[in-house]
Amino acid sequence: MPAPMFDRLRDRLADRYRVEEEIGSGGMAVVFAARDVKLNRRVALKVLRPELTASLGTERFLREIGLAAGLQHPHIVAVHDSGECDEFLFYVMPLVEGETLRARLDREKKLTPADAIRIARGVAAALDYAHRRGIVHRDIKPENILISEGEALVADFGIAKAVSGAGDQSLTQTGLAIGTPAYMSPEQIAGETDIDGRSDIYALACVTYEMLSGEAPFTGASAQAVMAKRFTQTAPSLRRVTAAAPDAVVQALVRAMAGRREDRFATAGEFAAALSLTTTTPPQPGAAMAKSIAVLPFANMSTDPENEYFSDGISEEIINALTKLPMLRVAARTSAFAFKGKNEDVRVIGERLNVGAVLEGSVRRAGTRLRITAQLIGVSDGYHLWSEVYDRELHDVFAIQDEIARAIVDTLKIKLLGDPAVALVEKPTESVDAYALYLKGRYNWAKRTEPALKKGIEYFEQAVEKDPGYALAHVGLADSYNILGFQDLIAPRDAFPRAHAAARHAMEMDPTLAAAHAAEGYALLYYDWDWEAAEHEFKRAMELGPRYPTAPFYYSNLLQFQGRIDEAFVNYTRALELDPLALIVIAAVGQMKHLSRRFEEAIPHYKAALDLDADFLFARFWLGMNYAAMGRLDEALPEIERCVALTQRSHPTMLAALARVHALAGRTKEARALLAELAQAANHRFISSFELATVHSALGDQARAMTLVEQAYEEKSHSMCLLAQDPRLDALRNDPRFVALRAKVRI
Repeated sequence: MPAPMFDRLRDRLADRYRVEEEIGSGGMAVVFAARDVKLNRRVALKVLRPELTASLGTERFLREIGLAAGLQHPHIVAVHDSGECDEFLFYVMPLVEGETLRARLDREKKLTPADAIRIARGVAAALDYAHRRGIVHRDIKPENILISEGEALVADFGIAKAVSGAGDQSLTQTGLAIGTPAYMSPEQIAGETDIDGRSDIYALACVTYEMLSGEAPFTGASAQAVMAKRFTQTAPSLRRVTAAAPDAVVQALVRAMAGRREDRFATAGEFAAALSLTTTTPPQPGAAMAKSIAVLPFANMSTDPENEYFSDGISEEIINALTKLPMLRVAARTSAFAFKGKNEDVRVIGERLNVGAVLEGSVRRAGTRLRITAQLIGVSDGYHLWSEVYDRELHDVFAIQDEIARAIVDTLKIKLLGDPAVALVEKPTESVDAYALYLKGRYNWAKRTEPALKKGIEYFEQAVEKDPGYALAHVGLADSYNILGFQDLIAPRDAFPRAHAAARHAMEMDPTLAAAHAAEGYALLYYDWDWEAAEHEFKRAMELGPRYPTAPFYYSNLLQFQGRIDEAFVNYTRALELDPLALIVIAAVGQMKHLSRRFEEAIPHYKAALDLDADFLFARFWLGMNYAAMGRLDEALPEIERCVALTQRSHPTMLAALARVHALAGRTKEARALLAELAQAANHRFISSFELATVHSALGDQARAMTLVEQAYEEKSHSMCLLAQDPRLDALRNDPRFVALRAKVRI
């Protein structure tokens, strides 16, 4: 730190403190050893860095420090004084003899369970005291925990709250953030404003995990990578990295590090009490197990492999039934189906999805006869909690689903709200044939490929023919046409109006269907560019289906296009809380960073999705485009070539992307050959003018690119939503025609 700070503090504070030497520094402050002149005692003088001081209001800072000064607890480092000196803001604490927990961990790597639990309980006691007085620390980490004579002391209460008042923009400009990625709670990372004591509990659990294991629960090559893991993974089991921790402590940390704050301990005092247990306590079915479950895709045991659609559909319908229970957290379909065919240990699945029980089973169909087996398994020990075999006729399928759901409820001893006689599974149609066709449609829709989506539409249409009042079949049509339009696999004018019609039919039949409102909002966003109406539909979908992860995901897209990045991130977070292994959402967080020109930060999100599925098309496509935007063309090329191979050279967007990378690399011949290939394909299928525009812009032909963007507007391309942000269009931004298009789209 430059000498002028030391010199000025020494001179200006000489009547109050004799500043002796610098003894430490961090991201927010520089620490000096000093002596209180009046009381003749040694103190630590913490001075905020000038670049941070410039962003703060002095009055707010002093007010927050004043509140912290009122905390008097054996495990809290007291605040003696605070003030301003020229442009410097400072506060004064006792000079504690000892070391930080970080220094001890650096030296010893990890602590004995006895030491770790004693320290954690001391910090928890301090937090409980502060929380009861309305003060949340917000930055619990080993650097802010001091160890003196074996006891823990928490420092820097009030600092994070004071600094957070500067606002996100000021903090970004200074390169600082509130909290430390390795210990921040998901809600704090998401930028939520209503942070409460449960965020501190989460951070302390991460610190305790590190004390016991020698490493933080989430690690990565960058802060962004660490934060990405908060939303894509659960913390590795402490039992995997150490056998020394008592079982009760392992269980306490799992609860304290729950992704949803509602699932954590209500108070730090409760967490401290849980950490005091040193004996193994057997899991109780009415505790954690009664709160969360994952329904794995049932195995198809029929002789006909084509019946897989039916076994998958049964699983999905049971998921939908269980999500109606307000006391039960149910892993979303995408996350549960990520384990299809992988034969993972049920305990591993429980850890990944953060659930206490897993339902698995099988379906055998022969003509009109069904045999469905189901087993409910406890994650903690792998023992069966309940099992049953159902031999019925096909027309009994809805009754079987309801019986399974009720058996789970009874086994987990969940107290339901409402009339227990009301069926959890309501018949969506009286036609079993229509239901089977609907399941076939959803089975194909889930594949998201062009042939499967079009095949799915055929099944949904047949289901509607069997039962015109089958609302869910209409939603299936809307979802299918929306995805075909979004992927530019058919012309927007052939896709989105049909999605509109189907979604509106579904809403007329059942106005309470969240999925119908979400599908309608999607078409309003990407085809009509009606921002207000789309936002209304997305919000309505979230009201009707608070556990439906697609609604906050779609809403996030709208928010990011409008530049409302903080709101978008909160909704992406909500979608991932509901469906933690949803690849498209994981990758889309990266795409949000990409469109915000935070290219380096986007990479971990794409890679997190690819770690789960190396062939996930859009994560690989977006990663390649991100590398191209960074000028890392040698890395972009293999990613896009892989996308072309995955789609068997049939996806126009992937071919256009490959042409663009070649153009950026100066390989004009290759780029123009691909344009010729796309021109040939245009004789028999839709080719997006928008994607062609990005290639011509990369070739330097901005006039042709601008004309193509105008054609894309006339085509009603969904990509017009990207006009304000897409880096591929940067060379066109000053063209008056481009500015006019932005005004037409109202973005």
